Amino acid sequence: MIAMTDADLISALVKNDKAAKKLFFNRFYPSLSSLAQRYAKNLVQSRELLNHCLAKTLQHVTKHRTESLHDLDSFVKLQFIKEAIAFLKQQRNEYYVASTVRVTESESKNYDLFKDNQIIDFNNLDVDYLLKGLRGLVPSQRLVFNLHVIDGYALHDVSELLETSEQTVKSNLEKSRYNLQKNLEAFLKALNNEHAV
Repeated sequence: MIAMTDADLISALVKNDKAAKKLFFNRFYPSLSSLAQRYAKNLVQSRELLNHCLAKTLQHVTKHRTESLHDLDSFVKLQFIKEAIAFLKQQRNEYYVASTVRVTESESKNYDLFKDNQIIDFNNLDVDYLLKGLRGLVPSQRLVFNLHVIDGYALHDVSELLETSEQTVKSNLEKSRYNLQKNLEAFLKALNNEHAV
């Protein structure tokens, strides 16, 4: 296939060119599929989310003028994340689930799950266990953890993306950190019990 610049690709997508759509799909599918798996509660939902959000993201790309998109990769990722958030919020019976974890009032709270953990070696943790742990979180916690810890958005950016207060983001982040650790500890304990038999 002929290499295209981002501007050429966008121009071809605007013209509804099938080869350009295939190129777009091949370029972005792997990273967006991975993102969908992290954001969704299970494999079925991740497929629905991926299909829905990929189509919406493609629409966003074709609505922009080529000169206004300086970094297509970042634009596609951000649009996909925005669509994923909207998709998950539409699952109202899942999204607005209360957690029983209480938030501490400490101002200097460390929200990095991967720092100073004595129980779990995150450098050697299997990706499948991390995905299972993430999928065990309620959607609001899973979104906040993904956006801040894994995707690297600042807390104020996460609050803007989720259209909620920064305090709510911090609360969900602390809850997600606690619940993810508990999920992973349970998986690892079960795994150790299986190996001990």
